[in-house]
Amino acid sequence: MDFGLVLQTDPPASRVISLMKRAERNGFTHGWTFDSAVLWQEPFVVYSQILANTTTLKVGPMVTNPGTRTWEVTASTFATLNDMYGNRTVCGIGRGDSAMRVAGRKPNTLARLGEAIEVIRDLAEGREAEVDGQRMRLPWVRDGKLPVWMAAYGPKALALTGRKADGFILQLADPFLTEWMVKAVRNAAAEAGRDPDSVTICVAAPAYVGDDLAHAREQCRWFGGMVGNHVADLVSRYGDHSGMVPEALTDYIKGREGYDYSHHGRAGNPSTDFVPDEIVDRFCLLGPPEAHIEKLRALRDLGVDQFAVYDMHDAQETTIDAYGAEIIPALGD
Repeated sequence: MDFGLVLQTDPPASRVISLMKRAERNGFTHGWTFDSAVLWQEPFVVYSQILANTTTLKVGPMVTNPGTRTWEVTASTFATLNDMYGNRTVCGIGRGDSAMRVAGRKPNTLARLGEAIEVIRDLAEGREAEVDGQRMRLPWVRDGKLPVWMAAYGPKALALTGRKADGFILQLADPFLTEWMVKAVRNAAAEAGRDPDSVTICVAAPAYVGDDLAHAREQCRWFGGMVGNHVADLVSRYGDHSGMVPEALTDYIKGREGYDYSHHGRAGNPSTDFVPDEIVDRFCLLGPPEAHIEKLRALRDLGVDQFAVYDMHDAQETTIDAYGAEIIPALGD
């Protein structure tokens, strides 16, 4: 199992770079960041410095979207980083939640997202693609490689992931829901004539190592609110008892009363009071190292290839070091 570190690009960028260097020293293979141009600093600028200050770490957004940048610009940016640092980027992509809504736009449609996945990958790898009716190619790309991993929860998004994406990003660490969603992605891949095992599975969730569970829950409760924001979209689309989405995912958002993006992804988010302890425990990894190892082994047995640690809390260095000292050695391949 591989391990990634997920951060927000809050200033100063030097701290983000320092934490990513620390992650690589501790055995992490991937460095991810949020991508929302209004809320945080521009991640692709920061990626250049992360790549320059690490040796093998792969970087990418968790996640970008096909609406805030034109597709040829996104592809060219990835291809430029790959040319400079040797194919060390991954494109995590989704419909766009905070990036689009904070700017007053609606998230992208799945149809647009599916088209963007293929176009961005083709252009970044040097192939010709069509953008807004115009055929184009990046003539300077040589031996480019850009895996595109899609974030998804709902049945149609999971099916699209299986049909078109190189990887699946699931932003929660509940084994029951992981099994359900991984199966949906792999089935869709098989139906599309792809090898189901060729789709990389990445589970991303907060991890907090320590014995004070009450404190850990409060530091990670924001995550249930972030997931709930996506789930609310699914409920509005499919209904809360449609059978299309597991009730284990939808039931807890009944007390939700809106969402404030100014606290998005941050400990102490006041929009997450509706999230019960049970959901925090199910969606996150909390407790001593043994508890993390036990849950990660269960996820690995379900086909998870990478666990990406959301490290937005008051114990960032401690978490990275604990994973490097005790948890990654117990699960690393």
